[in-house]
Amino acid sequence: MAAFTVALVLVVAAAGLLRWRRPAWYWLTFGVTLASLRVLIRYASVMDACGLTVPPSRWRLTLARMANRPVPESRPPRILRFSPTRTGLILRLGLRPGQDAFDVAAASDRLRHSFSMYGVTSRELRSGVVEVRMTGYDVLKRVQMPAKVDTRPMRIPVALREDGSVHYRDYRAVPHALTLGATESGKSVYQRNLVAGLASMDVALVGIDCKQGVELFPLARRFSALADNPDTAAELLDALVTRMEGIYQLIRAEQRITAGVPDAEIAADIWDLPEHLRPVPVVVLVDEVAELALFAGKDEEKRRDRIITALVRLAQLGRAAGIYLEICGQRFGSELGKGITMLRAQLTGRTAHRVNDETSANMAFGDISPDAVMAAIQIPAELRGLAIAGDSTGGWHRIRAPHTSLRQAVNTCNRHADRTPDLPELTPFRPELTALAATAVSVSKTAPATA
Repeated sequence: MAAFTVALVLVVAAAGLLRWRRPAWYWLTFGVTLASLRVLIRYASVMDACGLTVPPSRWRLTLARMANRPVPESRPPRILRFSPTRTGLILRLGLRPGQDAFDVAAASDRLRHSFSMYGVTSRELRSGVVEVRMTGYDVLKRVQMPAKVDTRPMRIPVALREDGSVHYRDYRAVPHALTLGATESGKSVYQRNLVAGLASMDVALVGIDCKQGVELFPLARRFSALADNPDTAAELLDALVTRMEGIYQLIRAEQRITAGVPDAEIAADIWDLPEHLRPVPVVVLVDEVAELALFAGKDEEKRRDRIITALVRLAQLGRAAGIYLEICGQRFGSELGKGITMLRAQLTGRTAHRVNDETSANMAFGDISPDAVMAAIQIPAELRGLAIAGDSTGGWHRIRAPHTSLRQAVNTCNRHADRTPDLPELTPFRPELTALAATAVSVSKTAPATA
């Protein structure tokens, strides 16, 4: 008996230590079993307390009255599927007549408290079926991406959502995106994850980094073109517009609109073209968009209008030509001048890290969801990398990208440098790697000591 007591104390102590130091390990060893039992045992009473039950139907009441039996109890939603995951539990519920998916969403916080879980979110899969995802611990405190992810061409995993699922950046579904974040908010790490994920794919990367290239030029071996000042950026964007026009001519020549060709085979973008004719898709990363929109004189104003016009044209027409935009910045507001709100309207994907003012959050989510605006301005400064991700459908999630150092991103880009395509239109903007290496060596040398 004494040995059993000692063993029990050791198990409880080990569980407490794991829960404090390694919550993910605690969940996989102890938490998932305890939480599963808690949910299954308490399910009916919790649903009744949260107002997610329906009274018995008339025929059941009539049958009970005729059989002289007790009145049937109210019925909760049916559990269609119950599955534990590495971060929590998934409940797939079949709603009863009279229930709505909004009822479950409105009761999420009460369900979290009643089931003693860290977080509860819900989404409607189809009419009458709702998926409830419960997390057993704070998955965003120490982000660990799953070993197996659903990676496809132009679709990369970049972050983890608060419900434990993976957040993907799918360029074919959401061609253009806006990423905002103040200094030290984690925006650069998010951008490195994008570049590292795209490096292993057959895609051309084009960078515009007006901070003298300090963010993107270390990754130059995987970039087909780079610009480190607004003048070069204007010429680079014009070259991309020229490339886009050439691709549209290719698509028109290969549309094959004849009576014998099925509708599904008529080419309308580069992905409908045969593989041997398909141009390489291009992802354009703009590190600080405000530097492209600011001006101090007439000449700079003309350059600014030229840049914004080219960006708007690429955002409006670039998807079919396989040109995708990633616009990043610390500040994005209408005070940057004409054309900015038009550009924003074309950027379907929105991601906001911690911002310094509510106006920037409104520019990101004001036309999508007021709740997302409030969530964005409440991100604490000490949680770098935490962000709100949304799209034009109105849905949004809290996400956090795994920490990727600049060295890790550089190593990934160097490892896949052989995949860098050489595009004729962008040849003048191809980074000179020998010059970059010489510059790095000269900067690293210290000045000689003088007496």
